[in-house]
Amino acid sequence: MSIGAIDAANAYGRVLGAPRQVQQVPGPGGATSGDASFGDMVAGMVSDTSTSLRAAETASMRQVAGKGDLIDVVTAIGAAETALDTVVAVRDKVVSAYG
Repeated sequence: MSIGAIDAANAYGRVLGAPRQVQQVPGPGGATSGDASFGDMVAGMVSDTSTSLRAAETASMRQVAGKGDLIDVVTAIGAAETALDTVVAVRDKVVSAYG
């Protein structure tokens, strides 16, 4: 199964509950690009992934300390894993595009 960068960004946004959709718009010469620059999209994804990973770590630490709920840990880890998988999929697509 092949996943495109736009599809990955949209799926990531749905997981976070964010209504942001990256749309393809015609650029010079008929090429398509996102509304914002690709670099901005990747920077935002990395930042969001970092936040998700920190939230999962915090939930895990609270659970170990006996102050957290296990379902919160599982949910946070699932969100962090999805975010990280999305960033890796985008990275793989970029590498394959230049390879």
